[in-house]
Amino acid sequence: MHDFFKCAKERWDKSHKTPDFKIGDLVLVSTLNFNNIKGPKKFKYSFSGPFMIEALHGRNAVQLELTGELMNNHPAFPVSLIKLHSSSDKELFPPRNKSPLEIPPLEEGEEKEIVKVLKRKKEKIQKRKEIPC
Repeated sequence: MHDFFKCAKERWDKSHKTPDFKIGDLVLVSTLNFNNIKGPKKFKYSFSGPFMIEALHGRNAVQLELTGELMNNHPAFPVSLIKLHSSSDKELFPPRNKSPLEIPPLEEGEEKEIVKVLKRKKEKIQKRKEIPC
């Protein structure tokens, strides 16, 4: 019987490792169980963050410094819902600068007229009969 437990423990230890979180690390939190994030579930991000670790509660839980929409949630999360945040290299991926679109100036001498309406939206009005109670 002891050989069975020893074999099972070795098999478990091969595929599982203890998380290497430290105080001050930036992590992402899974939004799987959050119901206070606005918008349809289809458009929600699967992870939110990054948040900084304030404290470690044993091996299986961490306390985070929450901000934004998640500030009202309890700050302690299990390790299974957290993953390390990896920031991108700024030399390989430089930040994109959003330049405003330039609108070409209209010539002052020309007046423009509408020649043809390409698309017209029609409204459909239905008359409903009143149903007596």
